[in-house]
Amino acid sequence: MFYKPGVTDHGLPHDPFKACVIPRPIGWISTKSAGPSGTANLAPYSQFNNLTFDPPYVMFSSNQTPSNERKDTVRNVESTGQFVWNLATYPLREAVNITAEQVPYGIDEFERAGLSKEDANLVDVPMVKESPVKFECVYHSTIRLPGNPPMGTVDIIIGRVVGVHIADGVINERGLLDVSRTQPIARCGYYQYAVIRETFDMVIPGMSEDILKGLEGSVKGNTEMGLRGRRGEGERNEKER
Repeated sequence: MFYKPGVTDHGLPHDPFKACVIPRPIGWISTKSAGPSGTANLAPYSQFNNLTFDPPYVMFSSNQTPSNERKDTVRNVESTGQFVWNLATYPLREAVNITAEQVPYGIDEFERAGLSKEDANLVDVPMVKESPVKFECVYHSTIRLPGNPPMGTVDIIIGRVVGVHIADGVINERGLLDVSRTQPIARCGYYQYAVIRETFDMVIPGMSEDILKGLEGSVKGNTEMGLRGRRGEGERNEKER
C-alpha cells in the first residue's frame, strides 16, 4: 500500500502512521508554574527522546490543545526555564495514564494520580518519587512546527540534562542500569503500549574502542578522546614550528 498523509486515504480503519514508529519512549515531564506558589504539573509525551550525550540533551514535542492553546507543560517550561523527565514504568502505568488526562490549568497531576513528590537538587521542579530514574533539565530552546487544525502548531522543547537520579536498586551486579528492574513502558500504535524486560547485545564489528565508547554514550571516553586529539594537534603544531 502507499498513501500520502493528509492527502490520500490509506484505506484502513485506523491511521497506521504512529504504529510504524515504535516503540517510542515516554517523556513523563514534570514542571511547575511560575511564581513562589507555583503549581506542580505532570504529563506524558510519546514524542520524546535524547538527542546527544556530551553534554546530554533531551527533547519532547507537544501539540496544541483542540482549542488552539499551548499545553501547560510548554507554558511552564518556557516561563521557568526548567523541567524534569521521570521514567515511566510498568508499575506506574496507571498513574501515567491518569496524568495524560487534559484538566484545567493549575491542577496538580501528582495529587490526582496519587504520586509522591521528591525535591530535585538543581531545579525548582518536583520529581516523581516512585520513578527509579529522573533527569533534571534546564530549558534550551523551542522549535515550532506548523500543524493542521485543530491542533495547530507543534512545540518541540529541547532541554539540557544537568542532573541524573538513578535508584540504587535498578543497578545490577555488573554495574548496568537493568531494564528488567526498571520495566520501562513505551508507546506503540493506536492505544497500545509495550513493557521492556529483556535486551540483547550487538557490538558493531570493526569499530575502534573510541568509537564504541561514543556509541555507548561514555562522557569520560569522549573527554579522553578529545584530550588525546588536542595533545596530538599540539605535537603537530610543535613540529611545524
